[in-house]
Amino acid sequence: MPEAHLVALATCPDRETAERIAETLVAGRHAACINIIPGLTSVYRWAGEVQRDDELLLVAKTTEAAFPRLRGAVVEAHPDELPEVIAVPIAAGLEGYLRWVSEETRS
Repeated sequence: MPEAHLVALATCPDRETAERIAETLVAGRHAACINIIPGLTSVYRWAGEVQRDDELLLVAKTTEAAFPRLRGAVVEAHPDELPEVIAVPIAAGLEGYLRWVSEETRS
């Protein structure tokens, strides 16, 4: 059975945090590649109040096997009490790229 690949998403409050977490995830082989996307505005309810924050989005390419390590590393490094860390399956992709993701995320 082929390895399952994921796109994991996490938001960060500032550039410094985003870069630090991205480097940690790639160096730790939790993700093969991470895109840092600035200019995100998040609107959400927290502690009974509607909040609005400027954030950056991390888009990480990883595998199902590596995701638990990725999630743990984000939670450990993130300044928020409850950081967003979610993942969606990659339904299809360039075979060579997905093979590279698998190779880069093997622990």
